[in-house]
Amino acid sequence: MESHPHETTVGDILDALSASDRDTPARLAINPFFPMSHRLGGVVEAVDEQGRPIVYIAESPEAEQFGPLPPAVAVALAWQAPPEAPPRRRRGATGPSADQ
Repeated sequence: MESHPHETTVGDILDALSASDRDTPARLAINPFFPMSHRLGGVVEAVDEQGRPIVYIAESPEAEQFGPLPPAVAVALAWQAPPEAPPRRRRGATGPSADQ
């Protein structure tokens, strides 16, 4: 199994998390086609099929799902396109009717 051109590394995650307050809860965003938010579980270091070290971040053992991912998060992850404003319709004239 070949790795992707740029796999997210532990360093990437640490850099991204370093901007957040240490007491802020962290959650997993799962499934780009039906984005859901899940509670984090454990972190396990292992080796892959080629013997390289790899870190797994797991879902909670209780498999606690918080519900749909906020749309802004799905957009930030590029899992969904930004919503488009609905088309504007021309409004009718206001004021007294010409019949009066």
